[in-house]
Amino acid sequence: MIRSMTGYGRCETVVDGRAVTVELKSVNHRYFEFSCRTTRGYSFLEEKMKSYLQGKISRGKVDAYISVEALESAEAQVLLNHPLASGYVHALRELAERYDLQDDISVSTVARYSDIFSVHKSPEDEDAVWASVQKAADEALEQFLKMREAEGQRLKADVLSRADTIMGLVGQIETRSPQTVAEYRERLQQKMEELLGDTTIDEQRLLMETAIFADKVAVAEETVRLRSHFKQMQEMLDSGEPIGRKLDFLVQEMNREANTIGSKAVDSQIAYMVVDIKAEIEKIREQIQNIE
Repeated sequence: MIRSMTGYGRCETVVDGRAVTVELKSVNHRYFEFSCRTTRGYSFLEEKMKSYLQGKISRGKVDAYISVEALESAEAQVLLNHPLASGYVHALRELAERYDLQDDISVSTVARYSDIFSVHKSPEDEDAVWASVQKAADEALEQFLKMREAEGQRLKADVLSRADTIMGLVGQIETRSPQTVAEYRERLQQKMEELLGDTTIDEQRLLMETAIFADKVAVAEETVRLRSHFKQMQEMLDSGEPIGRKLDFLVQEMNREANTIGSKAVDSQIAYMVVDIKAEIEKIREQIQNIE
């Protein structure tokens, strides 16, 4: 299914004694670009999340946020910095002696200096942490991809609607183009009759001039290629594969054919139709910038 490059998904859950939050959001980008923010101490999750997403997202600037909080108390060891504690006690006693203060130093007094303590937790199993995070990431990614697919279907419908409009205009050009040749032949014949009067018109010369004009303004090749490009575009849109970059190239080719038709147009009606075609192609180009 065709996808947009704009998406959002979030999951908050508790897994294996950990409160885990995973948030994913993305915007347009030519390639896959990834950035991630994590809870302090869990930076190892960034590379794991990148590898997890790379196989599922081909294009877009993806921002991820991962929060992990251990709800179950892990084994921890509180260590005392004895030299620093001794220094505090010595300084307090010196303060009391020098300024004749009551020496009421107690454990609670020294404990106020928190830098004498350090807490060392047992290192967590990185694979176990990632297993918890991945469960949340699966749900966030499901929401993320659903949003991309829904937006992709809206883009597809809009592009196909504009393609139908263009194909209608191409059909009108194909109908109008032979009429311009017939009208040119009629005008040319009238001018020759005005100039030559009763002199017989050289039919061969008239046919030759008409043929030259017809060759000059012929757009059959361009309209056939345009139809082929739009057929190919529809097949791509129905394929369900990442097609954004291919569509971008295809639209360039469509615009080239439209420009060629415009350069050959000597008829005002065809010229106006070419302007409308190019306007619709430009709108399609803008829309496919959002397609993965």
